[in-house]
Amino acid sequence: MPSDAAAVLPLIEPAWPDGPPPGVAAAMSTRQGGVSAAPWASLNLGVAVGDDASAVATNRARFARALGARPVWLRQVHGTQVLRLDAGTPEHPPEPADAAWTTEPGIACTVQVADCLPVLLAARDGRAVAAAHAGWRGLAGGVLEATVAALCDGTGVEPGDLQAWLGPCIGPAAFEVGADVLAGFGRAPLPTDQPAFRWAPRADGAARWRADLAQLARERLAALGVAAVAVHGGCTVAGASGFFSFRRDGVTGRMAAAVWRRV
Repeated sequence: MPSDAAAVLPLIEPAWPDGPPPGVAAAMSTRQGGVSAAPWASLNLGVAVGDDASAVATNRARFARALGARPVWLRQVHGTQVLRLDAGTPEHPPEPADAAWTTEPGIACTVQVADCLPVLLAARDGRAVAAAHAGWRGLAGGVLEATVAALCDGTGVEPGDLQAWLGPCIGPAAFEVGADVLAGFGRAPLPTDQPAFRWAPRADGAARWRADLAQLARERLAALGVAAVAVHGGCTVAGASGFFSFRRDGVTGRMAAAVWRRV
């Protein structure tokens, strides 16, 4: 097994739409640089996907070391609960949550993904940061609205003073959905293209659409007044060498996206 000291993680560094906020850092892992065996190879950061616990612990230690901050690992449930993190927050908070925000330096708001959309937020002046886990259920349920409200109410930052970065997720060419997903976003299940949904019936005639998860998130953020949004654009399903994908592989690992204030 490679030593931690020798581990070099190929992290994705978010490109903020208006440049990095002062004192803020952010990064997202890929599937490379860890010690997990297939089908979780190699930097699996998820503890509930069947991987060896000691391998996950090593991977998480490498991730934390690469960040230079303390990640807080949420118990994600595709919901809308948002936690405020501070120095007393444990590494694994017991309550379920799919988003977190903080003003505390050195604590990384962290979300795990393997097709869902990671959304990182930061105040332009660097005083607060947040991360949200946004699959379609969370987006439709209001996880971004809840996250922006919690951060803004807790700090006095206005939504227009936030920047957002949308990380790699399942892309619109791969995200086949049914009428239930359209209904979740208030769209009628019509056999035609709609904003963020492309009509793509199956060969047997079954009604299906291809959904653009990042575009749906941009719509939600724009409605909240968050106009500065950058999109990575990578597709987790198509990028097998770099990304875990539950839709593609079923049994697979988890990546993590994190944002924090520097100490």
